[in-house]
Amino acid sequence: NVSLLLDVRVIGRIVPACNYMCGFYTAHFKMTRHEKEKHFLTADGKEESFPSLMDPPSLELSVVVPSYNEELRLPVMMDEAMEYLEKRQKKNPSFTYEVIVVDDGSKDKTTEVAMKYTKKYGAQKVRVLTLVKNRGKGGAVRMGTLSSRGRLILMADADGATKFADIEKVEEGLESISEKPDNMAISCGSRAHLEKESVAQRSLFRTFLMFGFHFLVWFFCVRGIKDTQCGFKLFTREAALKTFSSLHVERWAFDVELLFIAQCFDIPVVEVAVNWTEIEGSKLVPFWSWLQMGRDLVFIRLRYLTGAWRLEAERKTQ
Repeated sequence: NVSLLLDVRVIGRIVPACNYMCGFYTAHFKMTRHEKEKHFLTADGKEESFPSLMDPPSLELSVVVPSYNEELRLPVMMDEAMEYLEKRQKKNPSFTYEVIVVDDGSKDKTTEVAMKYTKKYGAQKVRVLTLVKNRGKGGAVRMGTLSSRGRLILMADADGATKFADIEKVEEGLESISEKPDNMAISCGSRAHLEKESVAQRSLFRTFLMFGFHFLVWFFCVRGIKDTQCGFKLFTREAALKTFSSLHVERWAFDVELLFIAQCFDIPVVEVAVNWTEIEGSKLVPFWSWLQMGRDLVFIRLRYLTGAWRLEAERKTQ
């Protein structure tokens, strides 16, 4: 871990002010969920309870899809994912899976669109978790992960920017890790191999923001991972439980904190190149989103350094 070049006494004055300005004391990591978020609807409209991540796995794979106002983009991603998963199960009947679409307090018909897949494939394969209010992408991924049944857990963006069949690449990456302490390991999809092309297409200002963010990630939080933000990551169930139990950040910089936590626990992480295409309709506002993420990176490091945040053992989340 990178040590900050700041006097501890100065940090002691800075952090309380940072925490106050960011609403830390009122918005600290909430492990509880609203009563309505504890249940999902079956294809015939019956209400059933979600399981817990602390339960033993009962499926091979869980796919968690965070979705905010995604009624237009979600069907394309879901059609591709379900086609792949169904073909794989047909070829190998022992392969079992579920897709959990997490509606992050959307204002459109994201839940209704997702429920069409529950009605088509059944609630054993597609479940919809509708959050009462918007938590942010990190909060949505966390809530879906806490409700999953898979031995492996994949987070995948609703825009379908990453080709879903590339799950095989991140699976191979996971299998390539020979030593998995307590069966913990993470395989991250990466767009780093596309960076030269993206730089050529971006404005000078956006390129500056991108490299500035990469530097802050390297300096404050995570080393050895070139692309922390690709929304295509595969966890063993044990690694998901360990990392999500300590996660605090619920918005865009949550990936960085997850990987920071993983490195603190010495959980092996591998980075794997995946196919990626930019899809219109991104929720990121270039300048302000990068600014918010940069601020979050500084606060992540400061809060762990000063003990305002601590790494947690697995804890009850329901």
